[in-house]
Amino acid sequence: MQKLNTLLVTAYAKAPQGTSMYEVYKHAGIVLEIDQKTHKIVDAEFTFITGLAQDFFKRMLVDFDFTSDINVLIERIEEHYMAPSSGSVIVALKSAQKRYLEKIAK
Repeated sequence: MQKLNTLLVTAYAKAPQGTSMYEVYKHAGIVLEIDQKTHKIVDAEFTFITGLAQDFFKRMLVDFDFTSDINVLIERIEEHYMAPSSGSVIVALKSAQKRYLEKIAK
C-alpha cells in the first residue's frame, strides 16, 4: 500500500438561502489535502456549482501554510471573491483550520 504524506480535512457551513449553492447542496463545503510535513495545502475543493469557481479557489488556496494566520487567507477571499456565499466559505475554512490544528497537536 502507498504511504500517504497528506491529510484530508473537511468542513461545512450553512449556505446562504436563495443561492444556487443552497438550492443544490444546502451547505458550503470544503475539502483540503494538506502536506503533513510542510502544512501546505496541496489540493482543494469546494461545493461550488461552477468549475470556474472551483478552479479559482483552488488557485487561491494551494501552497498556503495551513498553520499560518488564517486572516491572511480570509482577507484574500474578501478582496477577490464577491458572492453571497463568501461568509459561508470563510466559516468553513476557519472550521477546517481548527480541525487540522487540533489533529496535528495530538
